[in-house]
Amino acid sequence: MPKKLHRIMATKSAKDLAGDSKALVAASDVVTGSAIAESYNDQIRPLLDAVDRLRHLKVTQEGIQLPTIVVVGDQSSGKSSVLESLAGISLPRGQGICTRVPLVMRLQDDPSADSPKLQLEYSNGRVVATSAAKVADAINAATAEIAGSGKGISDAPITLVVKKRGVPDLTLVDLPGITRVPVQGQPDNIYDQIARIIKEYIAPKESIILNVLSATVDFPTCESIRMSQQVDRTGERTLAVVTKADKAPEGLLEKVTMDDVNIGLGYVCVRNRIGEETYDQARVEEERLFKYHPLLSKIDKSMVGIPVLAQRLMQIQATIIAKCLPDIVKQINDRLSRHSCELDQMPPDLNNVADAVRAFFHIVKQVCASLEKMLVRGEFDEFPDDRNLHGTARIAEKMDGYKRGLPAQCPKSSDDGVLFLMEEVRVLEETKGINLPNFLPRSAFLVLLKKKVETIMHVPQELVNEVWGYVEEVLMNILLKHSENFPQVQPSCRRAVQTLMDKARARSAQHVKELIEMELISDYTANPDYMKTWSEIMEGHEMFMEAVEDNSKPTRITLEGFGEVDVSHLRAHAGLAGQAFDLRARLTAYWRSIVLRLVDGLALHVLRGVKRLVEHDLEAELADELLGNKMAGVERMLSPSPSTGTKRERLKKSIVLLRQSKEVVANIMDRISAAGEV
Repeated sequence: MPKKLHRIMATKSAKDLAGDSKALVAASDVVTGSAIAESYNDQIRPLLDAVDRLRHLKVTQEGIQLPTIVVVGDQSSGKSSVLESLAGISLPRGQGICTRVPLVMRLQDDPSADSPKLQLEYSNGRVVATSAAKVADAINAATAEIAGSGKGISDAPITLVVKKRGVPDLTLVDLPGITRVPVQGQPDNIYDQIARIIKEYIAPKESIILNVLSATVDFPTCESIRMSQQVDRTGERTLAVVTKADKAPEGLLEKVTMDDVNIGLGYVCVRNRIGEETYDQARVEEERLFKYHPLLSKIDKSMVGIPVLAQRLMQIQATIIAKCLPDIVKQINDRLSRHSCELDQMPPDLNNVADAVRAFFHIVKQVCASLEKMLVRGEFDEFPDDRNLHGTARIAEKMDGYKRGLPAQCPKSSDDGVLFLMEEVRVLEETKGINLPNFLPRSAFLVLLKKKVETIMHVPQELVNEVWGYVEEVLMNILLKHSENFPQVQPSCRRAVQTLMDKARARSAQHVKELIEMELISDYTANPDYMKTWSEIMEGHEMFMEAVEDNSKPTRITLEGFGEVDVSHLRAHAGLAGQAFDLRARLTAYWRSIVLRLVDGLALHVLRGVKRLVEHDLEAELADELLGNKMAGVERMLSPSPSTGTKRERLKKSIVLLRQSKEVVANIMDRISAAGEV
């Protein structure tokens, strides 16, 4: 910020401002309002106008806090009288709560004004011109319109603009006085309502708290002190105004110098207008009181008088605006950029069916591109932290589990684990015929093969069900994500996906059925591993036959492919034992080919099915669902959901507001830069 503006705006710390006694003593000698405003008017006024303009635009609705002087005090502490003295106009008076809504007072010095110009602004832009004589009635009427004609309160503000010669350039927010006991016509929770409004205004760090205290009470007992201390424990944002000094002068000096309640910005003692006094007469009487009263005259002149209060407030206001302005500019730019990006990401307004069709195919294109990355190419940059959406890895895990679920060794019958080769012996006995004895019956092999295959035929079907269940979950997540701006068509998308997955499951079920049928229909393989494995096992055939036929040999032997076995029970079936051994060797060797075919064939089927789904079937199914039936599906896209329409309008309004706010702060920053070059 330019050096000149630093000097003009007196950017001191709060403690410095509280202790700048020389400037404040000089200010206390200036009784007339025009002299109060003159020193800061030309330099500070543009900044105040900018902040007031931002407040008028309601930029606070975007979460951007503005520098604000907030006036709080217990009921009947004299808040309204202090504001009257600063503005030189009369505000509503009466019993109970006089201020029932937040009153934003914008005081603007207008040296050319022959008479005060006043207007009220409330209820979303309503403007009512009034006069000094009628302003109290106008405020009461506006309050009744907002908060009702009773004694209830509201958080909807009224803005009072006062353009008058000699007033200080200030903007203050007067809040309802704090009362704990509801009177007739007030709700039982009136204290909670008032406390909520007050805390909402004084909590932001940009707020300066002007705490109005009556000299007739002990400061630590004031509810307004307790509330301000809750949000400003160090008191660095709190300035105290002590009213009714003339009614309780005893001990006042000690109160404001000892500072038992931790008021960081210090105290200013004032005497408000009494009776029919004019405001000029009241200032003269105030000066006389603090100059000649035996007790009050001992209070430092930098701590007494409405002129000192006005000067102090203008200094504080200038400081807080200078401190907050850069951050306000940054917040406006950040929110404008964020809202603009969010609006750009929303779907454009669809005006006709052609627009809807283009939007539909754009969604399909996005969905297919995402699915191709996740389910085909194995890329997961869109969802790096969601492992469930790393498609190829999860499908590969399921395939590995499927492979482990298929027995690597030829399955045994329930009693075969105890009696080696007895299953083969029983089958051979049932398939023997009138033929040469050294021929292995092929029918025996096929009978055993069928039994073995049937024990695992459910495993491939379980795999395809698991894979397509996972693919459906991923597909639905991605489809809903890319169509989130068109929730009205998502039910149609769900139906299309369910239909598509039913077809995929049916194709896979048929493929599994054919795989199993192919294994059952015949015994064939060109895999050389079959003959190699069979030959290795048959090398133990001679030793096996010796153990069976020679009773002197041990009955427990170790065989390649079978491990240690007991053959004692086979001596009673010596004529079939050799064929049973050969049959088991063939089944064992052939089983490896069966497992390999079931794994490889199903894996390739799944990969082909996923690729087909992503590259063709999904788009076709969605098109049938949404473009069929005279394009009833895409026509629903022309009727945006209430949530989408509401969000779009909210973003548009926010962007308009923020752009206007950006223009306001840009203009003031240009003026600051120009001032720095002078």
